[in-house]
Amino acid sequence: GVVQYTAGAAETKPAEKQTSRSAILERLKTPFEERQVKLPKELAAIQNDLLALLSSNRDLYLTRTPLDSQQALREAISLHMLNHITKKRRRVLKNNERLVHASKSGAPAPEDVQDQGFTRPSVLVLLPFRSFALRWVTALTSHTPSPTFQIENHSRFQSEYGLPSGAVDKLESAEPGTYPRDHVEMFKGNVDDSFRVGIKLTRKSVKLFADFYGCDLILASPLGLRMSIEKDQNADFLSSIEMLVVDQMDALTMQNWEHVQFVFSHLNKLPKESHDVDFSRIKPWYLDGHAPYLRQSILLSAYETPETRALFNGSLRNVAGKVRTDRRWPAIPVPEGVDQNFVHFDCLNAKDEVEKRFHFFTTQVLPGVLKSAVQSVNTVVFVPSSFDFIRVQNHFRKAVGVSFAVLSEYSSNQDISRARQAFFSGKKSFLLVSERFHFFRRYKIRGIRNLLFYAPPDHPQFYTEFLSYPFLDDGVEPGDVTCRVLYSRYDSMKLERIAGSEGVADLIKRL
Repeated sequence: GVVQYTAGAAETKPAEKQTSRSAILERLKTPFEERQVKLPKELAAIQNDLLALLSSNRDLYLTRTPLDSQQALREAISLHMLNHITKKRRRVLKNNERLVHASKSGAPAPEDVQDQGFTRPSVLVLLPFRSFALRWVTALTSHTPSPTFQIENHSRFQSEYGLPSGAVDKLESAEPGTYPRDHVEMFKGNVDDSFRVGIKLTRKSVKLFADFYGCDLILASPLGLRMSIEKDQNADFLSSIEMLVVDQMDALTMQNWEHVQFVFSHLNKLPKESHDVDFSRIKPWYLDGHAPYLRQSILLSAYETPETRALFNGSLRNVAGKVRTDRRWPAIPVPEGVDQNFVHFDCLNAKDEVEKRFHFFTTQVLPGVLKSAVQSVNTVVFVPSSFDFIRVQNHFRKAVGVSFAVLSEYSSNQDISRARQAFFSGKKSFLLVSERFHFFRRYKIRGIRNLLFYAPPDHPQFYTEFLSYPFLDDGVEPGDVTCRVLYSRYDSMKLERIAGSEGVADLIKRL
Protein backbone atom coordinates (compact mmCIF):
# COMPACT_ATOMS: atom_id res chain seq x y z
CA GLY A 1 0.00 0.00 0.00
CA VAL A 2 0.92 3.62 -0.34
CA VAL A 3 2.16 5.29 2.84
CA GLN A 4 0.16 8.42 3.56
CA TYR A 5 2.10 11.18 5.31
CA THR A 6 0.35 14.14 6.86
CA ALA A 7 2.40 16.97 8.34
CA GLY A 8 0.19 19.01 10.62
CA ALA A 9 -2.66 18.19 12.93
CA ALA A 10 -5.27 15.99 11.34
CA GLU A 11 -8.78 17.38 11.10
CA THR A 12 -11.39 14.89 12.19
CA LYS A 13 -14.58 14.83 10.15
CA PRO A 14 -17.92 13.98 11.85
CA ALA A 15 -18.12 10.71 9.91
CA GLU A 16 -14.66 9.75 11.18
CA LYS A 17 -15.72 10.45 14.77
CA GLN A 18 -18.70 8.19 14.31
CA THR A 19 -16.46 5.47 12.89
CA SER A 20 -14.06 5.77 15.83
CA ARG A 21 -16.91 5.40 18.33
CA SER A 22 -18.43 2.44 16.51
CA ALA A 23 -14.98 0.79 16.35
CA ILE A 24 -14.93 0.54 20.18
CA LEU A 25 -16.75 -2.46 21.63
CA GLU A 26 -19.97 -1.55 23.44
CA ARG A 27 -18.79 -3.20 26.66
CA LEU A 28 -15.82 -0.82 26.80
CA LYS A 29 -17.41 2.23 25.22
CA THR A 30 -20.31 2.69 27.66
CA PRO A 31 -18.27 3.14 30.91
CA PHE A 32 -15.81 5.36 29.00
CA GLU A 33 -18.58 7.68 27.79
CA GLU A 34 -20.07 7.83 31.28
CA ARG A 35 -16.75 9.05 32.68
CA GLN A 36 -16.09 11.35 29.74
CA VAL A 37 -19.20 13.41 30.52
CA LYS A 38 -17.46 14.58 33.71
CA LEU A 39 -14.37 15.83 31.83
CA PRO A 40 -13.91 19.43 30.60
CA LYS A 41 -15.20 19.73 27.03
CA GLU A 42 -11.71 20.47 25.67
CA LEU A 43 -10.27 17.21 27.06
CA ALA A 44 -13.25 15.17 25.85
CA ALA A 45 -12.79 16.68 22.36
CA ILE A 46 -9.08 15.79 22.42
CA GLN A 47 -9.92 12.19 23.39
CA ASN A 48 -12.50 11.90 20.59
CA ASP A 49 -10.14 13.34 17.97
CA LEU A 50 -7.39 11.00 19.17
CA LEU A 51 -9.65 7.91 19.02
CA ALA A 52 -10.76 8.91 15.52
CA LEU A 53 -7.16 9.05 14.34
CA LEU A 54 -6.21 5.80 16.06
CA SER A 55 -9.20 3.96 14.59
CA SER A 56 -7.67 4.53 11.13
CA ASN A 57 -4.70 2.35 12.27
CA ARG A 58 -2.26 5.05 11.17
CA ASP A 59 0.89 5.77 13.16
CA LEU A 60 0.61 8.91 15.26
CA TYR A 61 3.33 11.21 16.58
CA LEU A 62 2.08 13.88 19.01
CA THR A 63 4.94 16.37 19.16
CA ARG A 64 3.61 18.47 22.01
CA THR A 65 1.59 16.96 24.86
CA PRO A 66 0.58 19.59 27.48
CA LEU A 67 0.67 18.46 31.12
CA ASP A 68 -3.05 19.04 31.62
CA SER A 69 -4.04 16.64 28.83
CA GLN A 70 -1.56 13.78 29.38
CA GLN A 71 -3.72 11.53 31.57
CA ALA A 72 -6.73 12.07 29.28
CA LEU A 73 -4.54 11.01 26.35
CA ARG A 74 -3.44 7.90 28.25
CA GLU A 75 -7.05 6.95 28.96
CA ALA A 76 -8.01 7.27 25.28
CA ILE A 77 -4.97 5.32 24.09
CA SER A 78 -5.44 2.60 26.73
CA LEU A 79 -9.07 2.25 25.58
CA HIS A 80 -7.79 1.76 22.02
CA MET A 81 -5.24 -0.82 23.27
CA LEU A 82 -7.83 -2.69 25.34
CA ASN A 83 -10.26 -2.70 22.42
CA HIS A 84 -7.57 -4.19 20.17
CA ILE A 85 -6.67 -6.93 22.67
CA THR A 86 -10.34 -7.77 23.39
CA LYS A 87 -11.24 -8.07 19.70
CA LYS A 88 -8.21 -10.26 19.10
CA ARG A 89 -9.17 -12.56 22.01
CA ARG A 90 -12.78 -12.83 20.80
CA ARG A 91 -11.61 -13.76 17.32
CA VAL A 92 -9.32 -16.50 18.67
CA LEU A 93 -12.05 -17.93 20.93
CA LYS A 94 -14.59 -17.90 18.10
CA ASN A 95 -12.20 -19.74 15.80
CA ASN A 96 -11.43 -22.25 18.57
CA GLU A 97 -15.17 -23.00 18.72
CA ARG A 98 -15.38 -23.40 14.96
CA LEU A 99 -12.47 -25.85 14.96
CA VAL A 100 -13.95 -27.89 17.82
CA HIS A 101 -17.35 -27.94 16.11
CA ALA A 102 -15.81 -29.11 12.81
CA SER A 103 -13.82 -31.79 14.61
CA LYS A 104 -16.89 -33.13 16.44
CA SER A 105 -19.13 -33.10 13.36
CA GLY A 106 -16.50 -34.67 11.11
CA ALA A 107 -16.61 -31.66 8.74
CA PRO A 108 -13.41 -30.31 7.16
CA ALA A 109 -11.59 -27.86 9.45
CA PRO A 110 -12.14 -24.23 8.42
CA GLU A 111 -9.11 -22.70 6.71
CA ASP A 112 -9.70 -19.03 7.55
CA VAL A 113 -8.50 -19.27 11.15
CA GLN A 114 -5.24 -17.32 10.86
CA ASP A 115 -5.76 -15.11 13.90
CA GLN A 116 -2.50 -15.12 15.88
CA GLY A 117 1.09 -14.00 15.92
CA PHE A 118 4.16 -16.05 16.82
CA THR A 119 3.78 -15.09 20.50
CA ARG A 120 0.92 -13.69 22.59
CA PRO A 121 2.06 -10.15 23.54
CA SER A 122 0.57 -7.72 21.01
CA VAL A 123 0.91 -4.33 22.74
CA LEU A 124 4.11 -2.72 24.07
CA VAL A 125 4.29 0.53 26.05
CA LEU A 126 7.74 2.10 26.59
CA LEU A 127 8.10 4.48 29.57
CA PRO A 128 10.94 6.28 31.39
CA PHE A 129 10.07 5.57 35.05
CA ARG A 130 7.99 3.18 37.19
CA SER A 131 5.71 6.08 38.18
CA PHE A 132 4.50 6.27 34.58
CA ALA A 133 3.75 2.54 34.53
CA LEU A 134 1.51 3.23 37.54
CA ARG A 135 -0.26 6.01 35.62
CA TRP A 136 -0.78 3.77 32.58
CA VAL A 137 -2.22 0.96 34.73
CA THR A 138 -4.54 3.54 36.34
CA ALA A 139 -5.64 4.62 32.85
CA LEU A 140 -6.07 1.00 31.70
CA THR A 141 -8.04 -0.14 34.75
CA SER A 142 -10.35 2.87 34.46
CA HIS A 143 -11.89 0.85 31.58
CA THR A 144 -12.12 -2.36 33.64
CA PRO A 145 -14.20 -1.33 36.67
CA SER A 146 -15.06 -3.59 39.60
CA PRO A 147 -17.07 -5.80 39.99
CA THR A 148 -17.18 -6.53 36.23
CA PHE A 149 -13.41 -7.04 36.26
CA GLN A 150 -11.03 -8.36 38.88
CA ILE A 151 -7.56 -6.77 39.09
CA GLU A 152 -5.07 -9.47 40.18
CA ASN A 153 -1.82 -8.58 42.02
CA HIS A 154 -2.87 -4.92 42.21
CA SER A 155 -1.55 -4.34 45.74
CA ARG A 156 1.81 -5.88 44.80
CA PHE A 157 1.95 -3.59 41.76
CA GLN A 158 1.14 -0.52 43.88
CA SER A 159 3.92 -1.39 46.32
CA GLU A 160 6.56 -2.15 43.65
CA TYR A 161 5.72 0.75 41.34
CA GLY A 162 4.73 3.36 43.93
CA LEU A 163 6.77 4.79 46.80
CA PRO A 164 7.54 2.62 49.87
CA SER A 165 4.94 2.70 52.64
CA GLY A 166 5.38 5.79 54.80
CA ALA A 167 7.73 7.53 52.34
CA VAL A 168 7.11 11.23 51.74
CA ASP A 169 7.42 12.52 48.19
CA LYS A 170 9.24 15.84 48.63
CA LEU A 171 8.13 17.02 45.18
CA GLU A 172 4.42 16.40 45.77
CA SER A 173 4.46 17.60 49.38
CA ALA A 174 6.37 20.83 48.65
CA GLU A 175 4.58 24.17 48.57
CA PRO A 176 3.22 24.99 45.07
CA GLY A 177 5.86 26.92 43.12
CA THR A 178 8.82 25.42 45.01
CA TYR A 179 9.63 23.27 42.00
CA PRO A 180 8.58 23.84 38.36
CA ARG A 181 5.35 21.97 37.61
CA ASP A 182 6.79 19.95 34.74
CA HIS A 183 9.59 18.74 37.04
CA VAL A 184 7.07 17.66 39.69
CA GLU A 185 4.96 15.79 37.12
CA MET A 186 8.03 14.05 35.69
CA PHE A 187 9.75 13.02 38.93
CA LYS A 188 7.04 12.53 41.55
CA GLY A 189 6.61 8.92 42.64
CA ASN A 190 8.94 6.00 41.92
CA VAL A 191 11.64 7.07 39.44
CA ASP A 192 13.40 3.73 39.02
CA ASP A 193 14.22 3.41 35.31
CA SER A 194 14.70 -0.36 35.06
CA PHE A 195 11.44 -2.32 34.98
CA ARG A 196 9.21 -4.56 32.86
CA VAL A 197 5.81 -6.02 33.64
CA GLY A 198 3.44 -8.23 31.66
CA ILE A 199 -0.35 -7.79 31.84
CA LYS A 200 -2.80 -10.52 30.84
CA LEU A 201 -6.36 -9.53 29.98
CA THR A 202 -9.30 -11.93 30.06
CA ARG A 203 -13.05 -11.36 29.85
CA LYS A 204 -13.32 -10.73 33.59
CA SER A 205 -9.83 -10.03 34.87
CA VAL A 206 -6.66 -7.98 34.50
CA LYS A 207 -3.65 -9.96 35.73
CA LEU A 208 -0.55 -7.92 36.54
CA PHE A 209 2.89 -9.62 36.61
CA ALA A 210 1.87 -12.20 33.99
CA ASP A 211 4.62 -14.19 32.27
CA PHE A 212 5.88 -12.42 29.12
CA TYR A 213 4.84 -15.26 26.83
CA GLY A 214 1.41 -15.51 28.47
CA CYS A 215 0.55 -11.80 28.56
CA ASP A 216 -1.15 -9.42 26.12
CA LEU A 217 0.47 -6.14 27.11
CA ILE A 218 3.99 -5.26 28.22
CA LEU A 219 4.84 -2.07 30.15
CA ALA A 220 8.60 -1.51 30.31
CA SER A 221 11.44 0.97 30.30
CA PRO A 222 13.87 0.67 27.37
CA LEU A 223 16.64 -0.19 29.87
CA GLY A 224 14.56 -2.88 31.61
CA LEU A 225 13.62 -4.46 28.30
CA ARG A 226 17.19 -4.37 27.02
CA MET A 227 18.53 -6.03 30.17
CA SER A 228 15.92 -8.79 29.81
CA ILE A 229 16.75 -9.36 26.13
CA GLU A 230 20.52 -9.38 26.70
CA LYS A 231 20.22 -11.71 29.70
CA ASP A 232 18.14 -14.30 27.82
CA GLN A 233 19.71 -13.62 24.40
CA ASN A 234 16.15 -13.68 23.10
CA ALA A 235 13.53 -11.08 22.10
CA ASP A 236 10.86 -13.48 20.77
CA PHE A 237 8.20 -11.85 22.97
CA LEU A 238 8.53 -8.73 20.77
CA SER A 239 7.99 -10.67 17.52
CA SER A 240 4.23 -10.10 17.33
CA ILE A 241 3.78 -6.56 18.64
CA GLU A 242 0.86 -5.00 16.75
CA MET A 243 0.63 -1.78 18.72
CA LEU A 244 3.52 0.22 20.16
CA VAL A 245 3.23 3.24 22.45
CA VAL A 246 6.26 5.35 23.44
CA ASP A 247 5.33 7.86 26.15
CA GLN A 248 7.46 10.78 27.43
CA MET A 249 9.93 10.60 24.56
CA ASP A 250 11.50 13.85 25.73
CA ALA A 251 12.44 12.13 29.01
CA LEU A 252 13.78 9.08 27.14
CA THR A 253 16.16 11.35 25.18
CA MET A 254 17.51 12.56 28.53
CA GLN A 255 18.19 8.95 29.53
CA ASN A 256 20.09 6.71 27.09
CA TRP A 257 18.50 6.99 23.65
CA GLU A 258 20.49 3.98 22.48
CA HIS A 259 18.25 1.77 24.63
CA VAL A 260 15.21 2.98 22.66
CA GLN A 261 16.97 2.24 19.37
CA PHE A 262 17.94 -1.20 20.69
CA VAL A 263 14.30 -2.07 21.47
CA PHE A 264 13.13 -0.82 18.07
CA SER A 265 15.77 -2.95 16.37
CA HIS A 266 14.30 -6.08 18.02
CA LEU A 267 10.63 -5.43 17.22
CA ASN A 268 8.74 -7.76 14.86
CA LYS A 269 11.68 -10.04 14.07
CA LEU A 270 11.16 -13.72 13.23
CA PRO A 271 11.42 -15.66 16.53
CA LYS A 272 14.29 -17.99 17.34
CA GLU A 273 11.99 -20.62 18.88
CA SER A 274 8.49 -21.88 18.09
CA HIS A 275 7.04 -21.46 21.63
CA ASP A 276 4.50 -24.25 20.93
CA VAL A 277 2.66 -22.09 18.42
CA ASP A 278 0.15 -23.64 15.99
CA PHE A 279 1.53 -22.47 12.64
CA SER A 280 -1.82 -23.05 10.94
CA ARG A 281 -3.21 -20.22 13.11
CA ILE A 282 -0.50 -17.64 12.37
CA LYS A 283 -1.47 -14.61 10.31
CA PRO A 284 0.20 -14.85 6.88
CA TRP A 285 1.98 -11.52 7.10
CA TYR A 286 3.92 -12.74 10.14
CA LEU A 287 5.17 -15.75 8.18
CA ASP A 288 6.06 -13.45 5.28
CA GLY A 289 8.07 -11.13 7.57
CA HIS A 290 5.71 -8.19 6.98
CA ALA A 291 4.74 -7.55 10.62
CA PRO A 292 6.56 -4.15 10.83
CA TYR A 293 4.32 -2.85 8.03
CA LEU A 294 1.14 -3.64 10.01
CA ARG A 295 2.24 -2.37 13.42
CA GLN A 296 0.62 0.82 14.70
CA SER A 297 3.01 3.10 16.59
CA ILE A 298 1.95 5.97 18.86
CA LEU A 299 4.67 8.40 19.94
CA LEU A 300 4.11 11.04 22.65
CA SER A 301 6.50 13.86 23.48
CA ALA A 302 6.49 17.30 25.12
CA TYR A 303 8.67 18.57 22.27
CA GLU A 304 10.60 17.32 19.25
CA THR A 305 14.28 16.51 18.94
CA PRO A 306 16.24 15.32 15.89
CA GLU A 307 16.36 11.85 17.50
CA THR A 308 12.59 11.57 17.91
CA ARG A 309 11.97 12.91 14.38
CA ALA A 310 14.51 10.43 12.97
CA LEU A 311 12.68 7.61 14.76
CA PHE A 312 9.39 8.74 13.23
CA ASN A 313 10.88 9.12 9.74
CA GLY A 314 13.01 5.98 9.70
CA SER A 315 11.49 3.33 11.97
CA LEU A 316 7.74 3.59 11.31
CA ARG A 317 6.70 1.70 8.16
CA ASN A 318 2.96 1.29 8.68
CA VAL A 319 1.17 0.79 5.32
CA ALA A 320 -1.86 2.65 6.73
CA GLY A 321 0.25 5.81 6.83
CA LYS A 322 1.43 8.13 9.58
CA VAL A 323 0.49 11.48 11.07
CA ARG A 324 2.74 13.99 12.81
CA THR A 325 1.18 16.94 14.60
CA ASP A 326 2.77 20.33 13.96
CA ARG A 327 2.43 23.07 16.57
CA ARG A 328 3.48 26.70 16.42
CA TRP A 329 5.59 27.82 19.38
CA PRO A 330 5.36 31.25 21.03
CA ALA A 331 8.60 32.95 22.03
CA ILE A 332 9.63 31.88 25.53
CA PRO A 333 9.29 34.66 28.15
CA VAL A 334 12.60 35.95 29.56
CA PRO A 335 13.42 38.65 32.15
CA GLU A 336 12.91 42.07 30.62
CA GLY A 337 16.00 44.02 29.66
CA VAL A 338 18.45 41.08 29.46
CA ASP A 339 20.52 41.29 26.28
CA GLN A 340 20.37 37.96 24.44
CA ASN A 341 23.05 37.47 21.84
CA PHE A 342 22.49 34.57 19.41
CA VAL A 343 25.82 33.72 17.79
CA HIS A 344 25.75 31.56 14.67
CA PHE A 345 28.58 29.55 13.19
CA ASP A 346 28.72 28.24 9.64
CA CYS A 347 28.19 24.54 9.07
CA LEU A 348 26.98 23.03 5.80
CA ASN A 349 27.13 19.37 6.78
CA ALA A 350 25.42 17.73 9.77
CA LYS A 351 28.34 15.30 10.14
CA ASP A 352 30.74 18.20 10.73
CA GLU A 353 28.50 20.03 13.17
CA VAL A 354 30.03 18.66 16.40
CA GLU A 355 33.58 19.50 15.31
CA LYS A 356 32.66 22.92 13.89
CA ARG A 357 30.83 23.88 17.11
CA PHE A 358 33.75 22.84 19.32
CA HIS A 359 36.27 24.64 17.08
CA PHE A 360 34.18 27.83 17.03
CA PHE A 361 33.67 27.74 20.79
CA THR A 362 37.33 27.14 21.63
CA THR A 363 38.88 29.50 19.05
CA GLN A 364 36.32 32.33 18.71
CA VAL A 365 34.01 32.49 21.72
CA LEU A 366 35.97 31.34 24.75
CA PRO A 367 39.17 33.38 24.11
CA GLY A 368 37.06 36.57 23.94
CA VAL A 369 35.29 35.64 27.19
CA LEU A 370 38.61 35.01 28.96
CA LYS A 371 40.00 38.41 27.86
CA SER A 372 37.04 40.23 29.43
CA ALA A 373 37.43 41.08 33.12
CA VAL A 374 33.64 41.01 33.51
CA GLN A 375 32.80 37.88 31.52
CA SER A 376 35.65 35.71 32.82
CA VAL A 377 34.02 35.42 36.27
CA ASN A 378 30.52 34.42 37.46
CA THR A 379 30.03 32.57 34.17
CA VAL A 380 27.89 29.49 33.58
CA VAL A 381 28.60 27.37 30.50
CA PHE A 382 25.46 25.33 29.75
CA VAL A 383 26.05 22.26 27.53
CA PRO A 384 23.04 20.23 26.30
CA SER A 385 24.80 17.16 24.86
CA SER A 386 26.56 14.79 27.27
CA PHE A 387 29.25 14.04 24.67
CA ASP A 388 29.92 17.75 24.14
CA PHE A 389 29.91 18.28 27.90
CA ILE A 390 32.77 15.82 28.46
CA ARG A 391 34.73 17.41 25.65
CA VAL A 392 34.23 20.96 26.95
CA GLN A 393 35.13 19.85 30.48
CA ASN A 394 38.37 18.27 29.23
CA HIS A 395 39.20 21.45 27.30
CA PHE A 396 38.75 23.55 30.45
CA ARG A 397 40.87 21.13 32.43
CA LYS A 398 43.76 20.97 29.94
CA ALA A 399 43.86 24.21 28.01
CA VAL A 400 42.01 27.09 29.61
CA GLY A 401 43.82 27.55 32.88
CA VAL A 402 40.95 29.08 34.86
CA SER A 403 39.17 27.85 37.97
CA PHE A 404 35.93 26.02 37.25
CA ALA A 405 33.40 23.71 38.89
CA VAL A 406 31.22 21.03 37.29
CA LEU A 407 27.58 19.99 37.67
CA SER A 408 26.71 16.86 35.69
CA GLU A 409 24.15 14.09 36.04
CA TYR A 410 26.89 12.02 37.73
CA SER A 411 27.62 14.61 40.46
CA SER A 412 26.97 13.39 44.01
CA ASN A 413 24.99 15.53 46.47
CA GLN A 414 28.27 16.47 48.13
CA ASP A 415 29.83 17.42 44.77
CA ILE A 416 26.80 19.56 43.92
CA SER A 417 26.83 21.39 47.25
CA ARG A 418 30.57 22.04 46.98
CA ALA A 419 30.37 23.25 43.36
CA ARG A 420 27.42 25.59 43.97
CA GLN A 421 29.08 27.13 47.03
CA ALA A 422 32.45 27.57 45.30
CA PHE A 423 30.81 29.28 42.33
CA PHE A 424 28.57 31.54 44.43
CA SER A 425 31.45 32.63 46.65
CA GLY A 426 33.66 33.39 43.64
CA LYS A 427 36.28 30.70 44.36
CA LYS A 428 35.45 29.21 40.98
CA SER A 429 35.06 31.58 38.03
CA PHE A 430 33.24 29.19 35.70
CA LEU A 431 30.51 26.62 36.29
CA LEU A 432 29.96 23.94 33.64
CA VAL A 433 26.37 22.62 33.72
CA SER A 434 24.98 19.74 31.65
CA GLU A 435 21.35 19.78 30.52
CA ARG A 436 20.83 16.31 31.97
CA PHE A 437 21.95 17.60 35.38
CA HIS A 438 19.33 20.33 35.25
CA PHE A 439 16.69 17.91 33.96
CA PHE A 440 17.18 15.48 36.84
CA ARG A 441 18.01 17.94 39.68
CA ARG A 442 16.54 21.34 38.75
CA TYR A 443 18.63 23.30 41.30
CA LYS A 444 18.49 27.10 41.43
CA ILE A 445 22.01 28.43 40.97
CA ARG A 446 23.12 31.71 42.50
CA GLY A 447 26.06 33.92 41.58
CA ILE A 448 25.45 33.96 37.79
CA ARG A 449 26.19 37.13 35.83
CA ASN A 450 27.17 35.66 32.47
CA LEU A 451 25.49 32.83 30.58
CA LEU A 452 27.09 30.97 27.73
CA PHE A 453 24.94 28.34 26.02
CA TYR A 454 27.17 25.95 24.07
CA ALA A 455 23.95 25.12 22.16
CA PRO A 456 20.28 25.97 22.80
CA PRO A 457 18.77 23.67 25.45
CA ASP A 458 16.28 21.02 24.31
CA HIS A 459 13.87 22.06 27.03
CA PRO A 460 12.85 25.72 26.44
CA GLN A 461 11.90 26.24 30.09
CA PHE A 462 15.55 25.71 31.08
CA TYR A 463 16.53 28.77 29.04
CA THR A 464 14.05 30.95 30.93
CA GLU A 465 15.11 29.54 34.28
CA PHE A 466 18.83 30.19 33.78
CA LEU A 467 18.14 33.75 32.61
CA SER A 468 16.12 34.34 35.79
CA TYR A 469 18.72 32.90 38.21
CA PRO A 470 20.98 36.02 38.30
CA PHE A 471 18.07 37.93 39.85
CA LEU A 472 18.04 35.57 42.86
CA ASP A 473 20.90 37.77 44.11
CA ASP A 474 20.19 41.20 45.56
CA GLY A 475 20.88 44.33 43.54
CA VAL A 476 21.30 42.69 40.13
CA GLU A 477 20.11 44.81 37.20
CA PRO A 478 19.29 43.45 33.70
CA GLY A 479 22.32 45.34 32.35
CA ASP A 480 24.59 43.31 34.65
CA VAL A 481 23.66 40.06 32.88
CA THR A 482 25.07 38.80 29.58
CA CYS A 483 23.75 35.87 27.56
CA ARG A 484 25.22 34.25 24.48
CA VAL A 485 23.76 31.28 22.60
CA LEU A 486 25.76 29.38 19.97
CA TYR A 487 23.72 27.90 17.17
CA SER A 488 23.82 26.46 13.67
CA ARG A 489 21.16 25.63 11.09
CA TYR A 490 20.82 22.19 12.74
CA ASP A 491 19.51 23.75 15.97
CA SER A 492 16.27 24.98 14.36
CA MET A 493 13.96 22.78 16.51
CA LYS A 494 15.53 24.01 19.76
CA LEU A 495 15.64 27.62 18.58
CA GLU A 496 11.98 27.55 17.58
CA ARG A 497 10.97 26.70 21.14
CA ILE A 498 13.01 29.66 22.47
CA ALA A 499 12.56 32.37 19.81
CA GLY A 500 9.12 31.20 18.67
CA SER A 501 8.01 29.85 15.30
CA GLU A 502 8.15 33.35 13.78
CA GLY A 503 11.37 34.51 15.43
CA VAL A 504 13.34 31.42 14.45
CA ALA A 505 12.96 32.28 10.76
CA ASP A 506 15.02 35.46 11.26
CA LEU A 507 17.77 33.55 13.08
CA ILE A 508 18.02 30.89 10.40
CA LYS A 509 18.05 33.54 7.63
CA ARG A 510 21.38 34.78 9.00
CA LEU A 511 23.01 31.51 8.05
